Amino acid sequence: MHTPIDIDPDYLRSRLKALLSIPSPTGFTDESARYTAQELERLGLEVKLTRRGAIRARRPGTHERPARAIVSHLDTLGGQVKALKDNGRLELVPIGHWSARFAEGARASVFSSKGIYRGSILPLKASGHTFNDEVDTQPTGWRHVEFRIDALARDRKDIAQLGIDIGDIIAIDPQPEFLDNGFIVSRHLDDKAGVAIMLAALEAMQRESVETPVDTYWLFTIGEEVGVGASAALVPEIASLVAVDNGTTAAGQNSDEFGVTLAMADQTGPFDYHLSKKLYELCGEHGIRVQKDVFRYYRSDAASAVEAGHDVRTALLAFGVDASHGYERIHLHALMSIAKLVIYYALSEVQIERDSEEVSGLSGFTRQKAVPARQDLKANDPDES
Repeated sequence: MHTPIDIDPDYLRSRLKALLSIPSPTGFTDESARYTAQELERLGLEVKLTRRGAIRARRPGTHERPARAIVSHLDTLGGQVKALKDNGRLELVPIGHWSARFAEGARASVFSSKGIYRGSILPLKASGHTFNDEVDTQPTGWRHVEFRIDALARDRKDIAQLGIDIGDIIAIDPQPEFLDNGFIVSRHLDDKAGVAIMLAALEAMQRESVETPVDTYWLFTIGEEVGVGASAALVPEIASLVAVDNGTTAAGQNSDEFGVTLAMADQTGPFDYHLSKKLYELCGEHGIRVQKDVFRYYRSDAASAVEAGHDVRTALLAFGVDASHGYERIHLHALMSIAKLVIYYALSEVQIERDSEEVSGLSGFTRQKAVPARQDLKANDPDES
């Protein structure tokens, strides 16, 4: 067993606070990418960015192959201007898949050609004094909300003079709260908490000068919320990809706000048998709380990588989120637990040497052995109750 490595909770919280303060809806991630890349360089890693700003940071190990990768995403949910309305307000469409129910009442910023304007997302019938019970009975949906600009905007002409146009990005205020009991409540914890987890794991590895058996790549993507994710961030040396993202602590799910939630499958199918098994066993070896879950309506960077044609083993480590894609809540315990597991995974010895090559023969190919389960069942004694 490796010597325990301490994750710095203050560092993790501070990185999460900084990330939450940077607006980064999908399509508007440059500043978030800049912040993360600069922090990676400060930690001493070799950093490269793709044309659009996905980050690939390499931390050398003893061998180049079979390299491992950890991935989270910088982009968040948000909105775009769909139309300039005659009443001086904006019609919106969502960026990513989220309900307008959670948008109602949100404070937000619209990024125009002339600068940032503040405003609120409101239902079409927002005044109880005017509409009475209709405020409660009007439909929910993106066609039933509008953006009220905090500027002189009485009609379409006024909006145009402000420099606001169709397609402009809307960033939703995160409104974060960090409670003394370890709970964190905010929008956009999916997946800025995942980014903070990865940075905290790296900070600990650099601080302790941890040596790994193979190279590890630390990937940060910019289009996960719209399904693109890790499609263009991998290199051929990477044989396994572990995504860090949110789990859903809703009814019918086994995710939890404490410990590691190991996803066994999402809507695209099962994750890699051998990689998931290894991560689960590492939790047992190092005393990390873990529970398993399966997600019906969920996909991650891992799915994007496989769908793009990368032949890599994939797994998903999740921190339990209550009210995912809404006003989310997590606990620091889960973030710390995943950061520790990521380190122990990076430290672990390579079990499948054959993964060093993209294609090879049958020698060394994995097995999924199964033997009949023993059941020591005995009929009850007739006299026993």
